[in-house]
Amino acid sequence: MPIDLNRRRLLAAGAALGLASIGSFAQTPAPAKKTRLILLGTGGGPTPKKNRSAPAQVIVVNDVAYVIDCGNGVARQFVTAGLKLGSIRDVFITHHHSDHNADYGNLLLLAWASDLTHRVDTYGPPPLERMTRQFLELNDYDIQTRIVDEGRPPLAPLIHAHEISAAGLVMQDDNVKVTATLVQHPPVVPAFAYRFDTADRSIVISGDTAPSDNLIQLAQGADVLVHEVMYMPALEKLIASETNATRLKEHLLAAHSSAEQVGKVATAAKVKTLVLSHFVPGGYPFLEDHVWLDAVRPYFAGEIIVGRDLMEI
Repeated sequence: MPIDLNRRRLLAAGAALGLASIGSFAQTPAPAKKTRLILLGTGGGPTPKKNRSAPAQVIVVNDVAYVIDCGNGVARQFVTAGLKLGSIRDVFITHHHSDHNADYGNLLLLAWASDLTHRVDTYGPPPLERMTRQFLELNDYDIQTRIVDEGRPPLAPLIHAHEISAAGLVMQDDNVKVTATLVQHPPVVPAFAYRFDTADRSIVISGDTAPSDNLIQLAQGADVLVHEVMYMPALEKLIASETNATRLKEHLLAAHSSAEQVGKVATAAKVKTLVLSHFVPGGYPFLEDHVWLDAVRPYFAGEIIVGRDLMEI
């Protein structure tokens, strides 16, 4: 009898331990999904390019999408990347040049016409609120028609625009903390860079800027810095056909960053990976990837990625 009793006690204890283990396992939260960075468009400048779409990026965390800049064609690039437009939660505009904001309203309208039914918050410099209202007015006929004919919810209450004019915390939710800093992109003021800190990565988007101490501070120790870049030897060919060549060249030199300057910024910020994007020239003359890489490499020893449309990093 003592042997049977002890055996029963051991079996009961083992069962209890097994149940405890199962319960403990069941309560262990699933690991968070890795933060994804997708370059939707990598061309620089307002004119359409054959080989690069207009500037735009998306950061995806736990299947929630945060879009940075909305160049022409961003909605199509978004779905080509395999993402659902209804996954958009927030949109960030770095500055108000048309290559960065031309499809700001269109992205929201087309998402709503697809599968977007929840609130979207948008952030950017003034006059973002007025731009949002005017876009909704411009497309009011289509919006009202689809509300009545297709049973869609009103679009205006879903879009909440927030104007930012100074550096600091922009927003924070369960997935990401977003911080902005002012960068140098004359004559456009204010112009911003954004930093996205998630559970597993830190990603900085430079926006358009000349070399910026503010950007270096914002990007300190970041896992990824996506930075605009110019290849100076090709500038003359780029602007040769422009009637305003002198003024255009003055703007490019004052408001953007050369390959050398980009490398030095990444080194000063001690970032792990530098991603080149917003290429100038972004179309003609066409430059092979190794040209960009060779131009930056002497000034940055870390990983350098020459960005391409729809590349995931």
